[in-house]
Amino acid sequence: MAIQKKLKQKTRQFIESKNMLGGITIASFLESTIVPIPLEAVLVPLMQARREKLWQIALMATLGCIVGALFGYALGYYLFDIIGDWVINTFSSPEQFENVKQKMQAQGFWFVLSLGIVPIPFQIAMLAAGATKYSLALFLLASAIARSIRYFGLAIVVYYAGNQAERIISKHKTKTMIGLTILVAIGWGVSTLI
Repeated sequence: MAIQKKLKQKTRQFIESKNMLGGITIASFLESTIVPIPLEAVLVPLMQARREKLWQIALMATLGCIVGALFGYALGYYLFDIIGDWVINTFSSPEQFENVKQKMQAQGFWFVLSLGIVPIPFQIAMLAAGATKYSLALFLLASAIARSIRYFGLAIVVYYAGNQAERIISKHKTKTMIGLTILVAIGWGVSTLI
């Protein structure tokens, strides 16, 4: 019971802290690079508690992810020969990575966009983009769009649903992910026709 009380106290201190936005940026960076745990579990309650900073929280989470994506891309670009095997074995398998690498070369922008929206580890896409020397500008654009959809989407739900946001997100998360994936697939298909 003492641990739970202490955790609540620390969470409350963080929510009221002047460093809250910086903390979200760092947490977002870590989530996109090292810790493959979805940030939504922290963001939604934080957004509900600090509605006056709702859009800033979404922006800082997005920026942290973009900086993290750039870091992951650089690792893949410059250090893949040294650390690639460790990362692949930690977050995936050699077969999965080879599949990702082939998709990256063939359909990079849409592949990054779809992996950035769905709640799966983004680290493999970052490393594959860097390892295959995929266009940095297109990679960052796809990452920014995907993470903006994800975090500003949460902010919109909190803005309109208020304290019911967690329940609504939990209830409709799978349907939303399927819907967004279908929209990305349609955009992907249309782009190949143009």
